[in-house]
Amino acid sequence: MNFLAHIYLSNNNDLIKIGNFMADGIRGKHYEDLPIEIQKGIVLHRAIDSFTDMHPLFRQSTKRLHLRYHHYAGVIVDIFYDHFLAKNWSDHAEEQLEDFVARFYQSLQDHYELLTDKTKGLMPYMIQDNWLVNYQYKEGIARILFQMDRRTKNNSKMQFAIEELELYYNEFETEFTLFFEDLKTFSAQKLASL
Repeated sequence: MNFLAHIYLSNNNDLIKIGNFMADGIRGKHYEDLPIEIQKGIVLHRAIDSFTDMHPLFRQSTKRLHLRYHHYAGVIVDIFYDHFLAKNWSDHAEEQLEDFVARFYQSLQDHYELLTDKTKGLMPYMIQDNWLVNYQYKEGIARILFQMDRRTKNNSKMQFAIEELELYYNEFETEFTLFFEDLKTFSAQKLASL
């Protein structure tokens, strides 16, 4: 899953959200000096990633992309799934997406000293372009895919994946909807055990 899903699945704890959000940039056990709630977010993030990678519906989504995008297929599906979460936000939360995201951005600023350097570098762009809200629009997803392709020096060809999103839109959305119910259950149980 991508940023929005990880934040959403962290329940209502700001520090768990932050840990879950910045976990990709933290290797091994290089988080044990961080506050315990941030550590829980990092552990939750890793559990979510493992669950997602093994789930048959997620794998079904990635199969459509493997031939063209190879090992980037999973990254692309993560982004597609965040699109469907943002687009159908009211099915999963009572709070408006814009309000949820604004509170998260504020919590990043409130806990700035706890953020990794990578997160501090990413944050201004994310907030300025309002990535999390713009995930709900195909144009927002196209922009993210383009930026990610640039980061791979255009080797991933991710900018073209918007074509598959358009072509198989209903299939991806159906797979996300079924998968995300399983993921919500898993994440709640994992969080309760931490």
